[in-house]
Amino acid sequence: MKVVTFGELMLRLAPEGYYRFVQADTLGATFGGGEANVAVSLANYGVDAAFVTKLPKHEIGQAAVNSLRKYGVDTSKIVRGGDRVGIYFLEKGASQRPSKVIYDRAGSAIAKAELSDFNWDEIFEGVDWFHFTGITPALGDNVAEICEAACRAAKNRGITISCDLNYRAKLWTKEKAGEVMGRLCQYVDVCIANEEDAGDVFGIRATNTDVTTGKVNHEGYKEVAKKLQERFGFTKVAITLRTSISANDNLWAAMLYDGEDYYFSKSYSMHIVDRVGGGDSFGGGLIYACLNGYDSRSTIEFAVAASCLKHSIEGDYNMVSVDEVKKLAGGDGSGRVQR
Repeated sequence: MKVVTFGELMLRLAPEGYYRFVQADTLGATFGGGEANVAVSLANYGVDAAFVTKLPKHEIGQAAVNSLRKYGVDTSKIVRGGDRVGIYFLEKGASQRPSKVIYDRAGSAIAKAELSDFNWDEIFEGVDWFHFTGITPALGDNVAEICEAACRAAKNRGITISCDLNYRAKLWTKEKAGEVMGRLCQYVDVCIANEEDAGDVFGIRATNTDVTTGKVNHEGYKEVAKKLQERFGFTKVAITLRTSISANDNLWAAMLYDGEDYYFSKSYSMHIVDRVGGGDSFGGGLIYACLNGYDSRSTIEFAVAASCLKHSIEGDYNMVSVDEVKKLAGGDGSGRVQR
């Protein structure tokens, strides 16, 4: 099984620990980005995963490529060119102080990419699954056009397409997101969203839910999933359900609708080390389970367990194995030392 993901890989600059931006004298440098994070998860599970983007030929662009190659991601389809790698600054929140992200990604290589940069027929040779997120088309009309070309090529080849709606208010308006994602979702088979995405992008909201106060009505998401499926014809809709107690402590669960029934995962009480990439690790787990023929119950339990473990790991990438995920999904969440 081969998976291709497409998006932006960014340089992540973050103060050490819980220092604020205005306190920090140094910033740690790593790399990350929605679709790249999914590719790393899948590669760690032993899946043949390729990431497609455009990165400069200079040393920082090469460092970004190397960060993926280190974990076995196929980088052979990455286009080289452009002038800069997108950057995001992360200040990790603690207790009642939320995390903050500042983007410096305007004019990045992928944001200025052209349709002719990517030969999707060649890229999709022998591929079974294609994944992208709503972050990528938000980079510009040109990138949205590239996404649509990729979706068309994948659909023509019978490749399964998944999309994480991933609405980012700092990149585009809800109106623009609804217009563009409404067009792209016509191609999508498996839709992934969090508690807010369906409402922000398509105006489909769960009743009796207020994510700001931490109140999440799980039953209300059955209606959200059903409406998404009816509008776009998705074969599966997965929605992550995060109850935020504080920046450090969340309850974490998810729901999967397979067109016939609704499956809610067990709920995890998480003490968070790093929540960035949590949704991407869920997507990676979901794709892995689908590719390996898991039933709906096992699929959602694997995806949620994978994401739960990611919240304990520094950086964007999820550094866990299939066995570790299965152990947690099977009920061993004690955290006891393994000797």
